[in-house]
Amino acid sequence: MSDKKSSFLIPVIGTAVILAGGIAAYIYLKGNTDSSIPLGSAKLVPKTALMATYIDTNPESWHKLQQFGTPEAQKLVTKGLQDFNQQILNDSNISYEADIKPWVGGVMIAVLPPDEKKTPSTNLGLPEPNILLVVGIKDKIAALKFANKLKVAQNITAKESDYKGEKIIESKGQGQSQYITVLNNNHLLLTANKQTVEKAIDTYKGEPSFANKEGASDLLSKGVDVKNSLAQIYVPDYANMVQKLNSQSKQLPPQALTQIKQVKSLVAGVGVDDAGLRLKTTVNLDPQLNKFEYQTTSAKIVGQFPSETFALVSGKGISKTWQTFVQQSQDYPELNQVIHQARTQLKTTQIDLDKDIFGWMNGEFGLGAVKSNQGLLARVGFGGALVLDTSDRKTAEATLTKLDNLAKQQSLNIAQKNIGGKNITEWQIPLQGALVSHGWLDNDTVFIALGEPIAETLANRQGTALDQSDTFKTVTGSLQTPNGGYFYLDMDKTTDIIKHLSAQSQLLTPDTTAILTSIRGVGVTVNSPSKSITQMEMLFSLKPGKGK
Repeated sequence: MSDKKSSFLIPVIGTAVILAGGIAAYIYLKGNTDSSIPLGSAKLVPKTALMATYIDTNPESWHKLQQFGTPEAQKLVTKGLQDFNQQILNDSNISYEADIKPWVGGVMIAVLPPDEKKTPSTNLGLPEPNILLVVGIKDKIAALKFANKLKVAQNITAKESDYKGEKIIESKGQGQSQYITVLNNNHLLLTANKQTVEKAIDTYKGEPSFANKEGASDLLSKGVDVKNSLAQIYVPDYANMVQKLNSQSKQLPPQALTQIKQVKSLVAGVGVDDAGLRLKTTVNLDPQLNKFEYQTTSAKIVGQFPSETFALVSGKGISKTWQTFVQQSQDYPELNQVIHQARTQLKTTQIDLDKDIFGWMNGEFGLGAVKSNQGLLARVGFGGALVLDTSDRKTAEATLTKLDNLAKQQSLNIAQKNIGGKNITEWQIPLQGALVSHGWLDNDTVFIALGEPIAETLANRQGTALDQSDTFKTVTGSLQTPNGGYFYLDMDKTTDIIKHLSAQSQLLTPDTTAILTSIRGVGVTVNSPSKSITQMEMLFSLKPGKGK
């Protein structure tokens, strides 16, 4: 929604509450309604809606979020809310906390297909979708008080019309017209498209709704299990949504549409718990089209990394993923051509891309970034390492030997070193030191390290392993298990790297620093109990506020 629209949104809502016919007769009836649940709001959304987001206005959930963060970050968020409040209320004497918050229930934001007759209006040259807001009225008395307070508003002009016995208010402020109606005195509907509000009234009168759209009812009823839910997103037909919102979809080849149709539907939710801000997503897949094979990991590979690791991606079965990728590339001539060129190029060096590079990577893997202030990468502040388990050590060793020979041809020195009883091979830049190292940590685990100190840290680790560090356990310990691996980010260490790099160019702003220092870390994992379901969980581990 544009700034111009938001600048008069709240006065428009007040006008609708004042003018919608019949509200006075029911204003004191405070019986239980379904105005504050997703399914209740979805019953007023036309069936043609492509997706919907439900924002829960429960103050306890939002108060829980306010318990996190440094004082600087809390001040920043508070100032942002005050600025937003000032903007949407247009310098009036209206307070969100006192005048609006008491009566607003949950808010559903539904996305309907764009009007194909309209010219593209987004930055990407796509038709702008129709947005319908369904605002629950949880306290009619408070809503009436707010409406009365807005009677003196001077910046709004309103025109009333009737559609099938329901009043529609066309309200115009500083931007385009907005259309509002109040249905059953429990929901206020707001949109910039008159036809959209008319379709919503049709839905209220009995036409099919988003709530009874195939697959939607189940998504709306179950949602995603997060504590203190802040918002839930529902997409009952993913392929249809992509095609309707993409004006170029009619030009997509059948292969691309097949890929899109792998995803049938999805539901996502974000909530706040004692660990921080948690996002969960459940994706329903077509098992006949889903070709990727999910593999559970033991996460033992994480223990091979030192606690100085500030970023990590782990998983299992690179070889099978590559095979699936190659198989699906057959449907994309351009991608298939790239793979063919890579194979041809490597053949000139006696390396088989499929066998020598990916074929032996059949176990767990971890790709990590490790803090370091030594060696060639001291100026950058970190190095990296790829650690892999394999059941085909013979092929892996043969590949590394071929790579060593290629390095020699590039005028690098190939040297052998023994670290912690392990034989390590280094690619050394003359007079500067080692750039790349590789070796075996045990009979089945090989590593390739970028940066001289990283190899020594891996081969002869003296300190705490990453999976035993307090930060890693805090950030990932509450994520679902078993899983297919982790994405992990230690925000304190990452911030140090960012500051180190930015000091060489441009310093971080105080606002950016305040946000970064409020986050302990980020953890993500994926689980797939069957070929028809994939679940993703992400945790923004937040630091408790002072005194919490």
